[in-house]
Amino acid sequence: MPTVMRFDGLRVVVYPNDHLPGHVHVIGADCEAVFELNCPKGPVTLRESYGFTTWQLRGLAEQLTESLSLLCDAWESIHESD
Repeated sequence: MPTVMRFDGLRVVVYPNDHLPGHVHVIGADCEAVFELNCPKGPVTLRESYGFTTWQLRGLAEQLTESLSLLCDAWESIHESD
């Protein structure tokens, strides 16, 4: 599971054998959220969340949207043979 980004003690992960649409998993100590990337123009949208507050999820969505180009490139690179 490649970590494609880190911030605020969280890992942003793309699983190589994962399904479409393009998305990332944001993983913390006792929490996880899945955001669809909506490449190439975004914005990211929350698909599911466990353990994050609504306030945290808004901040995560903003940070992921700011890094959308990097995240879309990572998804494409990891899944290019699919």
